[in-house]
Amino acid sequence: MISVVVPIYNEEELIMRFHEAVALALESARTQWEVVYVNDGSTDFSLQLLRGLQAMDPHVVVVELSRNWGHMGAISAGIQMARGNAVILMDGDFQDPPEVLPKLISAWREGAEVVVAVRKSRQERRKILAKLFPLFYRVMGALSDYPIPLNAGIFSLMDRKAVDSVNAMGEKNRYLPGLRAWVGYRNKVVYYDRQDRLAGEGKLSFLSRIKYAMDAITSFSYKPLRLSFALFAFASSLAGLLAFCMLLSKSAVGTMGLGVAASVFFVGGLLLLCLGVLGEYLGRVYDEVRSRPLSIISTVHRTAVTVPHQLAAIAAQSNGQMDYANRHWDQTNGQVDHGNSHWDQANGHVDHASGHWDHANGHLDQANGHLEKDATEAA
Repeated sequence: MISVVVPIYNEEELIMRFHEAVALALESARTQWEVVYVNDGSTDFSLQLLRGLQAMDPHVVVVELSRNWGHMGAISAGIQMARGNAVILMDGDFQDPPEVLPKLISAWREGAEVVVAVRKSRQERRKILAKLFPLFYRVMGALSDYPIPLNAGIFSLMDRKAVDSVNAMGEKNRYLPGLRAWVGYRNKVVYYDRQDRLAGEGKLSFLSRIKYAMDAITSFSYKPLRLSFALFAFASSLAGLLAFCMLLSKSAVGTMGLGVAASVFFVGGLLLLCLGVLGEYLGRVYDEVRSRPLSIISTVHRTAVTVPHQLAAIAAQSNGQMDYANRHWDQTNGQVDHGNSHWDQANGHVDHASGHWDHANGHLDQANGHLEKDATEAA
């Protein structure tokens, strides 16, 4: 089954048309499906429309949050509630076109475990954002410690293994495209043209987007923390250059000014070095607090253990020697039993002889009795 997770915040103008387009796309993919709509504290009639859709279509699941938790909070709640073998994440404003869903599902069926939808082009009527989005992706690509696909948002498909790995992450300030890239698995890219909103205005404010960008950079890069080392190297080099110029200066005022400047840059460089070392320790503390796993196991391949022919022959030979020893043991026991029977027979002869001896002793006692009687009569 395929689960589609869609965060909803004040989208009453688009919900019905959006669901119709998603249902049509998923039916064409010939698979079981569900759509998990996460109502992120909407203040319009979005929740009522979603409940109406749920009453008409059993494929609809409605998750109602207690208040507005933001874009990442809504998506995190949705992937926790999704039950499918694969989960698709997308926005509900038609900027992520539903007609791309069959392509994502097809790539997943071909063996990909994470399918990322990457924008070939982007239509944006807000001119400032149209300039800032490419700048953000260039900065993110330069600063990130992990390879994160550029021009890619949340629009993607993740296999159940990848979803479980993301759900196991305990960090709160999430940048989902970065987490999706960090967990790994077999990746594939599907390109599409991103359209402008079909109706209404974007719900993320400019400050929210700035926070989102900061979460992305600080969650997947230590380079800002290590900037102090680069500044230390620059300040130390400049201090050395000023000190060298001080030695070559012919003027007392120039020598004093260059000496003071060199001292200032040298001391400032030492402070920057201390900040860099502190930043390295802080980064490691940050890693421990996030508790990301050291590795994620995708699949374990084991080979069944088979007994070699030599071991089988040795086992058979050992069994033969054991049978031979058992036969000798039985033969020895038979001889012992035969000896025991002869011993019993000899004991029988001894007992018979003892009986004759007792009988002879009886006759002797009788003769002695007659002699004593004759002697008595003669006297």
